[in-house]
Amino acid sequence: MQDRKLISQLAQGQDGPVSIGGWVETLRDQKRIQFIIIRDESGSVQVTYPRPADEDALADQVSGLTNGSFVEIHGNLKHDERVKLGGIEILLTDLKVISESLPDSPIAEDTSIDKRLDWRFLDFRRPELNLMMRVQTTIEQSWREHWLANDFVEIHSPKLMASPSESHAELFKLEYFETHAYLAQSPQFYKQMAMAAGLGRVFEIGPVFRADPSFTSRHATEFVSVDMEMSFIDSHEDVMTFQEQLMVKAIQAVKDKHGEEIEKLYGFEVKVPATPFPRIPLAEAHEIVEARGYKVPRQDGDLDPEGERQIAAHVEEAFGHEFVFLTDYPKNIRPFYHMRHEGNDALTKSYDLIWKGTEITTGAQREHRIDVLDSQARDKGLDPESLGFYMDFFRYGAPAHGGFGMGLTRVVMLLLNLPNIREASFLFRGPNRLEP
Repeated sequence: MQDRKLISQLAQGQDGPVSIGGWVETLRDQKRIQFIIIRDESGSVQVTYPRPADEDALADQVSGLTNGSFVEIHGNLKHDERVKLGGIEILLTDLKVISESLPDSPIAEDTSIDKRLDWRFLDFRRPELNLMMRVQTTIEQSWREHWLANDFVEIHSPKLMASPSESHAELFKLEYFETHAYLAQSPQFYKQMAMAAGLGRVFEIGPVFRADPSFTSRHATEFVSVDMEMSFIDSHEDVMTFQEQLMVKAIQAVKDKHGEEIEKLYGFEVKVPATPFPRIPLAEAHEIVEARGYKVPRQDGDLDPEGERQIAAHVEEAFGHEFVFLTDYPKNIRPFYHMRHEGNDALTKSYDLIWKGTEITTGAQREHRIDVLDSQARDKGLDPESLGFYMDFFRYGAPAHGGFGMGLTRVVMLLLNLPNIREASFLFRGPNRLEP
């Protein structure tokens, strides 16, 4: 259809001939008049056909339409304030069925999340999911714009690796010709290689894989990771400051472009955070959470999900803020390559970013001094020789650098107040889901 108009464009158009294409959403087949609600990727519109008194082929064709069929509509656009759906309608002159739908939708009666995930392409015809994907696109666009405006370079790191990118846990191992490979858990090592290569500042948005059997609302076995690394920093504070800018820019862009639709379809107003975000050392966060009546049961010193919710509630009450940086994590719960504080070897120059009670980011200043890196690897019980290709990055001179990794789907989930990442994913992958 070369002359096809998007439904979202019709309100600004003039009365007269128009052609659209979309799915039949609703059919009201009355004795004297027929109404069809047609939806395309941009919205819905009412199509009206006064039924002639005599036999009429077009009226019969309309009567035979099934919900979900894809049709071409030709008619005359008419602006009419009495029409509840957008104040416009199309007076039908011709109809062509491009693809007929079976009469009964498999998710019409059973709307559970598992059933909807089985039929995700049908589920996505809902306007709120269409909006969700456009919100995700706006988020990524705003991040890329900010990175590029600050001289970042985009990289695409390999997802097949000869050795683990984080640890030997949560790895997917697969056959690779005469040997085996691992699916990348993170682009971490390659981001740091880019620093040693002199690229200065890099970012990547790409898939990562975790063989994690968790069935929580925020875990997946494959997800989109948002990563950046920057050279010539003084501390992890530089990374946090930059991430604040990214988050504010993205949320502001979503509010500007989609705020009204989000209020209509999701029922809330997008809130753009103020900077700087609150910062709380992890040890202090434990004290705050305990003072609120909750004792974190974990033995490693990290917060559990309830602890994250408790510290977020405190920050909301004390600062009126949805974000908080938890800083200065103990070395025992951070990777060997996180830089440690001068004068306190027990703490790292690292952070987690919590949003609405959920962790979305881990970031840090990295250790770039080969002798210190070697010592810290051994301190973790690792053999530096098994990390040969990674350790080589730092044998020939590397700048001070740091960065973060962030889950895109968690950001979308939290921004739109969705209950879990299954809802926020295009196609979710978990321990028991490999289809569609």
